[in-house]
Amino acid sequence: MDLVVRNIEQSLVEGCRNNDRKSQEALYRRYSKKMFGVCLRYAKDRSTAEDILQEGFIKVFNGLKKFRGDGSLEGWVRRIMVNTAIENYRKTIRLHVVSDFEENGHEEFEETILQKMHVDEILKLVQNLPDGFRTVFSLYVIDGYTHKEVAKQLGISEGTSKSQLARARNVLKKRVTELYEVKTPIYAKTAIYR
Repeated sequence: MDLVVRNIEQSLVEGCRNNDRKSQEALYRRYSKKMFGVCLRYAKDRSTAEDILQEGFIKVFNGLKKFRGDGSLEGWVRRIMVNTAIENYRKTIRLHVVSDFEENGHEEFEETILQKMHVDEILKLVQNLPDGFRTVFSLYVIDGYTHKEVAKQLGISEGTSKSQLARARNVLKKRVTELYEVKTPIYAKTAIYR
């Protein structure tokens, strides 16, 4: 990490630990936009994402005494936001237990369609997934959790995680197919799927 960035982060952390309002505002301004994007992936709407963001930052400010500085402050804040989103999810809905499901091979997304899709379109498609699908998809595909980690975080089996992911992919495939009036089934490349 760049020495200047590390010094800025260290200064912000120290200021926040001393309950300095300007440091708290600076930390919020520095990370709120990116973290809102993280929250938005897990929330069903902007209002819920805003609630998760606010709750997450309260946890950040209360937990800064525990931040050791081993990694980046941004990474630490991001982890808190993801965990806060998961807690919110657990409060509002439980995944339906479904049978184990082996993942199928994936066809590649046609280049022309991938080029047409904007990041906002992809995010909107993910946001419109059913809650369970969206949560598993975001944890596995976007945040890089393994099925074992997803299962532990959500209190489900690995098979359920795999099944929810496969179903999320099928829903996304269908919606992209409808959106772009593609006649053959498609899967997105790395931009959507890991």
